[in-house]
Amino acid sequence: MSTPPESSPTLIDICICTYRRPYLEQTLRSLAALDLPDGLAVGVIVADNDIRPSARELVLALSRELPFELKYIHCPASNISLARNACLDAAGGDFLAFVDDDSTVSPQWLAELVETARNTGADAVLGPVRAVYSASAPVWMRRGDFHSTEPVWVNGEIRTGYSGNVLLRRASPHVQGRRFDLALGRTGGEDTDYFSQLHRSGGKIAYARDAVVDEPVTTERACFSWLAKRRFRSGQTHGRLLAQKHLRLTQAGLAAAKALFSFGVALVFAPAPHRRNRQALRGLMHVGVVSTLLGLREIRLYGDKPTKEQSHAT
Repeated sequence: MSTPPESSPTLIDICICTYRRPYLEQTLRSLAALDLPDGLAVGVIVADNDIRPSARELVLALSRELPFELKYIHCPASNISLARNACLDAAGGDFLAFVDDDSTVSPQWLAELVETARNTGADAVLGPVRAVYSASAPVWMRRGDFHSTEPVWVNGEIRTGYSGNVLLRRASPHVQGRRFDLALGRTGGEDTDYFSQLHRSGGKIAYARDAVVDEPVTTERACFSWLAKRRFRSGQTHGRLLAQKHLRLTQAGLAAAKALFSFGVALVFAPAPHRRNRQALRGLMHVGVVSTLLGLREIRLYGDKPTKEQSHAT
């Protein structure tokens, strides 16, 4: 009697886009501590988005000691979309996961994402990004937990996503051929756009609550001005998506009313800083929506001022 052949393992490519981030070493070492069930095999792809291959030496050194294949790609354009698309091109597994270069994953992170994908049949699975605050972070910030990221549910479904903790099913028709928009690679919002388009095409996005990624909040980010810039930029992304529906003036008026309401509530909550600031940030997000709907230029979040070489690379 012949022995039945063993089934092939499920292959997962874990992708990290990096830009001058020494914390990348902690990210990679956390992946080495993953608790993988039988039948899962992983490889890791690092896409270096610096114009110089600044992460190459670190990645090559770690490749000799970490327990998985570690592939390095140089994408010298300071354009995060270019790096993300390079990961899509380099991946060859059944699934592809993205995690940021300033995060560490929990031991069960990948197993939870894959189990949710299998149980739901989803095209994409999001996990939570949990902010880790230092003792020096403002009390209002720690109390309100302003940096953690979870999906937003609308009428019982997730309509967009983020790239800091996500698994993609590569064989899905809603994933195959889909790209991150290069025009958004320096302003940000490329992941919101990607997952919004995935959902609009009929793709399903699920959530794995226990697939946790931790992200330390640096001193630079532990201030209201950093949050304000991010919320405003998030509003600009949302405004661009609304503009595709050709209702610019109507949507701009609605967003302006929401902004005024949020700022008014912020005044009411003035004695409670975490509530006041949450409403103020919400108001700034709606201002961002208005700015894009009125045709104002979107602000940049990624990369330095482009050099001549960077301009040619994009």
